[in-house]
Amino acid sequence: MHRSFIFAAVILTALAAAATRGESQPVVAGRDPELAREASWSQPTVAEVRTRLDEALADRGIALADETAAALDEAWKVAAAGGRDLLDVTVQALAARDPRAAAAVQEIAQGGEPDPAWLADPQAGSFVRDAVRLWWGRELVRRDRFDEALPLLVDLDVAGAVDPAALLFHRGCCQHWLLVREGAVESFERLLERETEIPTRYSRLARLLRADIAAVEADSLDHIARRMKDVRRRLDLGKAGPDTKRVQAGVIESLDKLIEDLEQQQQQQGQAGAAGGGAGGQGGGAGRPMDDSKLARGLGKGEVRKKELGAGAGWGDLPPHEREAALQQIDREYPPYYREAIEQYFKRLATGGEDGP
Repeated sequence: MHRSFIFAAVILTALAAAATRGESQPVVAGRDPELAREASWSQPTVAEVRTRLDEALADRGIALADETAAALDEAWKVAAAGGRDLLDVTVQALAARDPRAAAAVQEIAQGGEPDPAWLADPQAGSFVRDAVRLWWGRELVRRDRFDEALPLLVDLDVAGAVDPAALLFHRGCCQHWLLVREGAVESFERLLERETEIPTRYSRLARLLRADIAAVEADSLDHIARRMKDVRRRLDLGKAGPDTKRVQAGVIESLDKLIEDLEQQQQQQGQAGAAGGGAGGQGGGAGRPMDDSKLARGLGKGEVRKKELGAGAGWGDLPPHEREAALQQIDREYPPYYREAIEQYFKRLATGGEDGP
């Protein structure tokens, strides 16, 4: 199944760091002081989740075939031993005992949406519905559909979740990608309250992603580039509707503001330079233009050297070696994906690639 590029990059970073240290066990040293407080949530055991599931489905009266019951018993045992994901086993058990839950799970597995009426039906039970919502949200994150996953995950109760660690981690990943800065930091910090108990991949990635999102400044070049990447992700998924266009409009607005700020800085520097040149006397007056009402007192001979500028559409182009030097300078000063994101984004604008239903 396709996973997000950013997750792959961060996973490789974490694994490379572990390999460098020669680690084979989770490392929990160097914990932040602010995280060394009593945890606000706890991770339920497999036995606790199974008991809650039995209680939630007690009134369904569905008898399982011996073969199915034996398979589920084995799945719970494997999950208790750490060999299977608890959320996957819970959803498997739900699908076996609740036909409507089974239909929802099948629809999600095929890339669709479950019946909205079932998700809103109180008769379905909060435990059943929330377990399926969490599993659905996790599947959407794995398909890079962060903007669809976040509404499913943001309102789920951490304390009552089948897998609170999975909920906090995937919620934080959505907020990280969508640049919900405060929400992402909060999700990762809550996750790290149980750092010694959660999977190692969660703890390491949570620390990396938390530090990354905390360093992003609003309307900076980094912030703009990340939003451009989000637009590309949406377009690649065939989503060119109002939400995508809203993000595009925000990118254009931020770029305009960035350009305006740079122009103001240049103008202020020019005015400061002109004021400094004027203070040096008449000889330093070259820093400001001559007033129209005054007669110029130029001391030159009035001779202008002629230079052939050439003709045709190519006038003004940089020579190949100078153009390559400029591109290399951009690559040295900024990460490569900035340049790629900006080039691809404006290519789409130039060709009308952002238009859609």
